[in-house]
Amino acid sequence: METILGIRDPERRFFQTHEGRFLAAWPEYETTRSLDTLRATELARLDRLKHVYLDYTGGGLYGESQVKRHAEVLLSNVFGNPHSSNPTSLAATELVERCRRRVLAFFRASPEEYEAIFTANATHALKLVGESYPFAPGDEFLLTFDNHNSVNGIREFDRVRGAQTTYVPVQPPEMRVQEEVLDRYLDRARLGGNNRGHNLFAYPAQSNFSGAQHPLEWIERAQARGWDVLLDAAAFVPTNRLDLSRWHPDFVALSFYKMFGYPTGVGALIARKAALAKLRRPWFAGGTIAVASVQADRHALAPGAAAFEDGTPSYLALPAVEIGLDFLEKAGIETIHQRVRCLTGWLLERLQALRHGNGVPLLALYGPKTADRRGGTLAFNFRDARGQLVDHRLVEEVANHRRISLRTGCFCNPGAGELALGLGRDELVTCFRKAADVMTYEDFRHCIHHEGTGAVRVSLGLASNLADVETFLRFAEDFVED
Repeated sequence: METILGIRDPERRFFQTHEGRFLAAWPEYETTRSLDTLRATELARLDRLKHVYLDYTGGGLYGESQVKRHAEVLLSNVFGNPHSSNPTSLAATELVERCRRRVLAFFRASPEEYEAIFTANATHALKLVGESYPFAPGDEFLLTFDNHNSVNGIREFDRVRGAQTTYVPVQPPEMRVQEEVLDRYLDRARLGGNNRGHNLFAYPAQSNFSGAQHPLEWIERAQARGWDVLLDAAAFVPTNRLDLSRWHPDFVALSFYKMFGYPTGVGALIARKAALAKLRRPWFAGGTIAVASVQADRHALAPGAAAFEDGTPSYLALPAVEIGLDFLEKAGIETIHQRVRCLTGWLLERLQALRHGNGVPLLALYGPKTADRRGGTLAFNFRDARGQLVDHRLVEEVANHRRISLRTGCFCNPGAGELALGLGRDELVTCFRKAADVMTYEDFRHCIHHEGTGAVRVSLGLASNLADVETFLRFAEDFVED
């Protein structure tokens, strides 16, 4: 069936109303036509099963060829546990090391400067840094309010070692950090005599809550003041180029399933070798040591990445990581970026134009209002004609019936959520004090005397097209009251 911008004939008349306006506003979209072909060949199941997928920040989608190529690799070879020198082990070792080189090459990271450490996911990568970073009294863990809980959790490691946790505020409604405010916090780095103290600054390249992109220029700015920089790139790298020959964070955390859907259960910590040498692992495990003794009560860690890869790496999944990187590179990360930018700009414009019959705006948007310096993640709530927030759980329930996959809640980013929704510190502290460390989400909702405790999130990615956006806009219009 012939399509226009991925839209099927029966819906053509409706979508033609906006198609001309869209292409006039975003002519760059024409340069991304190859992604329509990719969707038709690699992700035909989306349209066949009538799914509107708007949760790319939650997880990417895999192409059919990825699964087939991976199956071919597994079915045509014999691989064993790589911690040996027998033939099948050596074959698996080659898979692991080849994938490690491929990851560094994809991110343009020099193997002389960086190590690629395979982890279970981005959370595991962040935990490796947090548990091993040499915090001591007088040191500081600095992070923005806008961070995933897997970054927030590092504060539990620094506190037990006497270091200080400090949050840099973000400013609603744009959900950005004021540059002069950040500089004041960065100037606080402790430099101990001839030796620098251990100060860690963590932030997301792109917010998983609002889609706001925080400047990569902060990396050099922080390092010049004595900070090690931990960059959470999980939400950024699926639709943006992270060039580690240009930017040099000390640590980068990411998950591959967010980039290309398959495999799950594999992520990476890409770390500068100089920064990796500072880390002090609190334990050792199989695969991480060169030698260990029970009677001597001593151990020696393996060199490089192996010291941080606990147990046996997911060696049968790693060929799928290589294949996924090939898939993403063939699609073109710059092409994906351009398409997501065009669709995001159009979606933002149209959603913000929706009004109830009495003039009240439908949308309460949390984050940048245009496509400038932001990714394809939008967090918002709908308002009714009285200006009251529509329960985000109701929105999700209705979307589920329409086979629209979106997400609701605070998206494991409580700092951004609290500021966006206007939740105050005193109210939050009181709730946690009452709960005595045991609290369900429903307990939290009942404790907070506030209009909203969560938001709706839609996110665009590699296979998104205008039909997805227009279908969601029709869904949103159903919440408009005459």
